[in-house]
Amino acid sequence: MEKRCNLVNNTSENRYEMEVEGQKAYIDYRTYPEIIELTYTYVPESCRGKQVGARLVEAVLEHVRAQRLKVIPRCGFVAQWIVRHPEWEGIVVTETIKEL
Repeated sequence: MEKRCNLVNNTSENRYEMEVEGQKAYIDYRTYPEIIELTYTYVPESCRGKQVGARLVEAVLEHVRAQRLKVIPRCGFVAQWIVRHPEWEGIVVTETIKEL
């Protein structure tokens, strides 16, 4: 049976975190008006191959959608996950964001 993990938005570190087996998996992000850019995903080595990354991405995307934001998937893991789950394509921004 799969354990349900709680997602934490650590705004001081600009990352979403999920504790699994006493360790933190996370996705780093940058924010823009109405958009969040997901830049990097980390899953501890001992948690890899256990769908931790997939659960983390899905939880983050659920949070993003609930906040009525759009997402830029800069992280390759997140981008590939979205490709395999096209139901999330509706919240993806395809145009480039220029840094201020």
